[in-house]
Amino acid sequence: MRERILSKLRMPDGSINPWVIAVTVTLATFMEVLDTSIANVALPHISGSLSAGADESTWVLTSYLVSNAIVLPLSGWFSGLIGRKRFYMSCVAIFTVSSFLCGLAPSLGVLVIFRILQGVGGGGLQPSEQAILNDTFPLEKRGMAFAVYGLAVVVAPTIGPWLGGWITDNFSWRWIFYINVPVGIISLILTNFLVSDPPYMKKANLKAGFRIDYIGIGLISLGLGSMQIILDKGQRDDWLSSGFIRIFFALMIVGIIGGILWELRQKEPVVDLKMLKDRNFAISTMTMFFLGFVLYSTTVLIPQMLQELLGYTAQLAGMALSPGGAVIMCMMPVVGILVSKVDTRILITFGCIVSASALFVMAGWDLGLDYGHAVRARMLQSFGLAFLFIPINVAAFAYVPKEKTNMGTGIINLARNIGASVGIATVTTMLDRRAQFHQTRLTERVNDYSAAYHSTMNGLQTKLVAAGSTAAHATAQAHGMIYNTIQRQALMLAFIDNFKMLGVVFLGVIPVLLMMKKPKARAGGVPVH
Repeated sequence: MRERILSKLRMPDGSINPWVIAVTVTLATFMEVLDTSIANVALPHISGSLSAGADESTWVLTSYLVSNAIVLPLSGWFSGLIGRKRFYMSCVAIFTVSSFLCGLAPSLGVLVIFRILQGVGGGGLQPSEQAILNDTFPLEKRGMAFAVYGLAVVVAPTIGPWLGGWITDNFSWRWIFYINVPVGIISLILTNFLVSDPPYMKKANLKAGFRIDYIGIGLISLGLGSMQIILDKGQRDDWLSSGFIRIFFALMIVGIIGGILWELRQKEPVVDLKMLKDRNFAISTMTMFFLGFVLYSTTVLIPQMLQELLGYTAQLAGMALSPGGAVIMCMMPVVGILVSKVDTRILITFGCIVSASALFVMAGWDLGLDYGHAVRARMLQSFGLAFLFIPINVAAFAYVPKEKTNMGTGIINLARNIGASVGIATVTTMLDRRAQFHQTRLTERVNDYSAAYHSTMNGLQTKLVAAGSTAAHATAQAHGMIYNTIQRQALMLAFIDNFKMLGVVFLGVIPVLLMMKKPKARAGGVPVH
């Protein structure tokens, strides 16, 4: 039976069709990336169901991100130790089983434990898929392969909030975890049939010893785990004014600096930081950091703005992002074709300019914004984002030796995830503080010497008295309405400041791209090393 199925999927030379492999490994990655954003809108339901406070329930997100961040850079080392296919299937199995257990969790503490386990499984999926695609496709076809992968990584965070809202509104929050189970089982079966380790990895596995760098793993885990906790909890606890945050900040410094110094001195490091000596890989890693920074920041900002200022439901706010996901789905194959014909530096620059332009359009929004304008601006931004993900990945691995691919994919995916965490922490902090700043400035203009203030007060009082309020009550109501207007306007200005900042970030990346080398391939499409 197995041989009959495989025979239909084989190429004339006897190898498995690479596109079947691409779709197979993308399946689990889409599931994992979706899970990073789908739980956000379900937090109120989770806290209510498990009798937990709003602050306690955020550990459902933090626990996943911490374990995910720790495993990402270690995935290359684990792949080399036990084999890429075995490691990938182990990650899918851990993610699938822990997803089922998350759905069964009777309390918040148990749910957090299973989310940590889920993050461990999810952390190895993206780097393993990228490494598989790099080995399966030659350089000239790698763009189209990454188009399939890009659909998972870029589209999933876009539809996650909408899908999470729809599931929790119509079923139960537990189903946001249960839906992973059938996908995981299908992924395991297909991977077992279709995917195999390349010859160079099999040789490496035979030669590899079983020496485990406990110190390196410990320092990296301590540094990245502490960083993720700081980024997730910092704004809520007012950053370094909190003793809790100061403790983890000290642990982060010890872990990251100690880990870097330790790994640079090892002959066989758990994370090969010397890969960053490759100019293309280093610049691509930095660019991927800022892609995660902007992509996830806007995915948080836009629904929040639509819900808090314009009264949208969570599902409708998520739907405002969905057309942007459709644009990415349509453009990814086009970019996959272009990347083999056009200099990747040109494509990335074009994507940064378009995305920055869309963000500056968003910076022109006001409280009179309608649904259509929000959707079109997001679609423009998504059009630009489609020109970033594939070219960045192709440029990053053009000069990386094949035996370093597993390690490189872990590093570049870590950069994107840290960028996402830093971006979300930055915009939420900036949103709060800029709203306070603008509210103070606006309030200064509301005083007894302002003719506009008196005119507005008199007009509101007249309408309220006409509606049946007493004179005293109408005055208090009018004051409240003016204060509410000031608060809304201040928050709107804070959102605008964030959009401007994100636009400037993308424009700031462009000059650095000039230092990249154009990816070239020898005959046969093998990258030049």
